[in-house]
Amino acid sequence: MNKIQHIVCHIMINKNILVTGGAGFIGSHFVDSALDKGFNVVVLDALTYAANLNNLKHAQNHKNFHFIQGDISDQKLVSDLLVKHKIMKIFNFAAETHVDNSIYNPEVFITTNIVGTSKLLSSSLNYWQTLENKNDFRFIHVSTDEVFGDLKEGEPAFHESTSYSPNSPYSASKAASDHLVRAWGKTYKLPVITTYCSNNYGSRQHSEKLIPYMIKCALADKPLPIYGSGRNIRDWLYVKDHCRGVLLAGLKGKPGETYCFGGNNQITNLEIVNHICKILDNLKPRSDGDSYSKLISFVKDRPGHDLRYHVNFTKASEELGYKPEQNFEKLLKKTINYYINDLQ
Repeated sequence: MNKIQHIVCHIMINKNILVTGGAGFIGSHFVDSALDKGFNVVVLDALTYAANLNNLKHAQNHKNFHFIQGDISDQKLVSDLLVKHKIMKIFNFAAETHVDNSIYNPEVFITTNIVGTSKLLSSSLNYWQTLENKNDFRFIHVSTDEVFGDLKEGEPAFHESTSYSPNSPYSASKAASDHLVRAWGKTYKLPVITTYCSNNYGSRQHSEKLIPYMIKCALADKPLPIYGSGRNIRDWLYVKDHCRGVLLAGLKGKPGETYCFGGNNQITNLEIVNHICKILDNLKPRSDGDSYSKLISFVKDRPGHDLRYHVNFTKASEELGYKPEQNFEKLLKKTINYYINDLQ
């Protein structure tokens, strides 16, 4: 192989990535983004209830796309995939994510988010140690701002140095996985990067999540149940903005670093449900002429319900060039249109 061929081969290998949990909501959007950027994408997904192969329908006929059904805990499978596809970057989206589910069945979250991550790290480490070009490899772990706990009204936003203070079995399991990632980086020198995001919204999200759930209930003329007083505040981030940030972290991020991605859209749960109702009133009016907001009801608050999330993404902006570019009102309307069509 001459020098030019060697350079071309090196460039092509660096385009080989593994996306775990790639059939889920955020993971599938990330797959689309990576394919658009010319990456060779291998998706590993166990296809649990929150995943859907239809989420990957835009990718399935792409020449640079490969799908494998399997679990990140299957170390032989993961090791074989890494070697076969000459993977140079792993983006770990695989996780159980729904807080309510974690309250009633925490063991599943411990198994997937903690045990699964540890096994994926071990497989990655063994593979990385065999590489000649170790400096090009990255393990990017996708976490959540919920590991930081919650904020009081007026408190400064979460940032990369905020202390961990998880309040639900879900966020505790993600926090534990983050600590494992950090430990593999510090102890074994595996080039790891961890990212944190605020609440995502967009197409393909599972119907158990707030925005699609409210849309589904409204269109079925069912009550729109809001926990507590509805004053809990979330920082909403459009899913494609989040995926752009994660990809930037994989390309420009420094091993051992962490990066926060937010949408700069703080809004209470009650306000966002009212937004949804107002948009639905225009897009698909109720047969009786009443506003969908008449369906809003308040239910008993869930245990450990965090009051407020807000993410400071200054570091990601300065070091990676990240910024959320989308207009919230416009993208919320686009999201609602998607679910209207999906439910027909």
